Amino acid sequence: MPDPTHIAVVDDEADITQLLANYLGAHGFRITQLPSGHALMALMGSDAPALVLLDLGLPGEDGFAIARQLREHWRCGLVIVTGRGDAIDKVVGLEIGADDYVTKPFELRELLARIKAVLRRLQPEAAPAAAPSATAPLAAAPAAAAAPARERFRFAGWLLDLAGRRVLDAGGQEVALTTGEFDLLATFVRHAGRVLSRDFLLEQTRGREAGPFDRTIDVQVGRLRRKLEADPENPSLIKSVRGAGYVFVPEVQPS
Repeated sequence: MPDPTHIAVVDDEADITQLLANYLGAHGFRITQLPSGHALMALMGSDAPALVLLDLGLPGEDGFAIARQLREHWRCGLVIVTGRGDAIDKVVGLEIGADDYVTKPFELRELLARIKAVLRRLQPEAAPAAAPSATAPLAAAPAAAAAPARERFRFAGWLLDLAGRRVLDAGGQEVALTTGEFDLLATFVRHAGRVLSRDFLLEQTRGREAGPFDRTIDVQVGRLRRKLEADPENPSLIKSVRGAGYVFVPEVQPS
């Protein structure tokens, strides 16, 4: 049998970490309970989890800084679970690269569904989900080079490798994308030339519909533009369509 998926629960409230440990453990996950970001960083160096549930309100620590450090150095799933329900906090969390943002009090079954959705998106990763990120030219990755043509697409000088979950620029250098950013780009590439609504994009990348004030897709599109566009303020790849959504403009060819 495969080893159970490892999840780290980072929260200074022991009753919450114990509740989540009991509930998620009963659903087949291996749980590590941690009271601080310092403890999480120590764990990442010795027994990195596939996914982190992170509270932003850790005493004496900046939860956003912890999230940013995770995103800069590890490819693990990240779900922020916090009592900070302000829309600005949610936008900042998604901007940093969280795969989801859940406010307390939460419903355990909904949290479980969100965790499973993030893990499903991570599953195609060829390397362990929490392996340190790296930038390498295409020639240095023969396994990815052997991927079927239908799994690799070129557009505007970029290469999208679906099997290896990598995006490479014209020089063969990998550009680091979060799980959500990669899934969004993959959806755009698969539906190039079509106007895609925010509801459709959210359903394809997060498995849920958008609420009336949900800016998740807008935030991720903004981040993608900053990483892929020559001029993010005047995008040529991902165009906004007023009142309708977004359209991926460049010609896409199997590679």
